[in-house]
Amino acid sequence: MTETRISRWYFGGIASCAAACCTHPLDLIKVHLQTQQEVKMRMTGMAMQVVRSDGVLALYNGLSASLCRQMTYSMTRFAIYETVRDKISSQNQGPMPFYQKILLAAFGGLTGGFIGTPADMVNVSCVCKFCCLKTGFFFFFTEGIRKLFSGASMAAGRGAMVTVGQLSCYDQAKQLVLGTGLMTDNIFTHFVASFIAGGCATVLCQPMDVVKTRLMNSKGEYRGVIHCLSDTGKLGPKAFYKGLVPAGIRLIPHTVLTFIFLEQLRLYFGIRVVTST
Repeated sequence: MTETRISRWYFGGIASCAAACCTHPLDLIKVHLQTQQEVKMRMTGMAMQVVRSDGVLALYNGLSASLCRQMTYSMTRFAIYETVRDKISSQNQGPMPFYQKILLAAFGGLTGGFIGTPADMVNVSCVCKFCCLKTGFFFFFTEGIRKLFSGASMAAGRGAMVTVGQLSCYDQAKQLVLGTGLMTDNIFTHFVASFIAGGCATVLCQPMDVVKTRLMNSKGEYRGVIHCLSDTGKLGPKAFYKGLVPAGIRLIPHTVLTFIFLEQLRLYFGIRVVTST
């Protein structure tokens, strides 16, 4: 008889919130860089401007909205992916094929991205306008629920891409690393696999992340996704990768921390599963 532990459906949301508390300043700077109409500042310059203008604590503007986003977007995608993956794996008595992980991650990311759009839109507004969660109520009462779902298609698409990069690539990287026999299922293995997943997610989602942020922060100047894409494209191909370095600096540590927290939650508080050998 062997005993293993699997994650509870809400562990992904908790782990993502813990990671967001550590990486929120990087996320704030990334959004500022992406919403520049022209490339005027780099990462360090933007951070210094924020600190000079509003103080060090301004780097945590919008943290409450960021946590709300993790508890909707991230909890949904992790719950879908891990619940279905564990069920299929138990039925097949082995890990899912990589293509099935990609499809499942894409579905979970699409669903989570759509559900998390209101919190995501408020998060971007809080970061750019230095306001708080009351922004969400302001949008709801003054502009209706449609404003809260502004850019939902881009948010869902971006959610699918980043979830494919994070969850499916993490699972596959961890499986391959353990398959070498050189490492065991420990925190170093989790670090290596999550670092690879963070890099994959950054490259996959950055173009959509830039367009999504522009849409959510727009004041009616874009007629839709295609218009935003074409307008961004006029600035050149590099415009779609504006803020790539700060995005990677933020997303890779966030991914690493999320999976390290998740694996620790699973190890100490996960559901016990006993199988016969």
